[in-house]
Amino acid sequence: METDLERLALRHGIRPGAAEAVGAAATRLGTTPRMLRYRESLGLVAPARSGGGYRTYGERDLLAAACAADLEERYGVPPAAVALALRAVHEPEVRDEIALLGRLARRRPAGTAEPAAASRRKPRAGRTDRQTVAGRTDGEPGRTAALDFETRKARALLRLAS
Repeated sequence: METDLERLALRHGIRPGAAEAVGAAATRLGTTPRMLRYRESLGLVAPARSGGGYRTYGERDLLAAACAADLEERYGVPPAAVALALRAVHEPEVRDEIALLGRLARRRPAGTAEPAAASRRKPRAGRTDRQTVAGRTDGEPGRTAALDFETRKARALLRLAS
């Protein structure tokens, strides 16, 4: 983990003892002040405040914002998903409710095979074998594929959080 932080620090030029205003921090991280404030509202960063009430981003805040942005990019998720994964790490109730949802939705961990019977579903009446529930041909992703993709992203974030 330490090498990941060192890599982020080098990539963004974050140095020990850094203390930057929101505009300078955003420029350093390649984002906008608005996005930094949004990440703060989600609890992903917690910059100190100056005597005048201005945000001051220290080394830890800059690394947290860079880490959050890196996770968002690598896993293709919005900042709110990273914030939920972070809550699941720190709040057992949230973690338990997400686990319950996973069981209710009958989602399996990545890498496990689906039972053979479920993979040989019969097409609904009036549909051909080449149509999905969304009415598209097999070569085009339907709504189910989008949900599966989102589920895989959520699982990846939960694995990171644990």
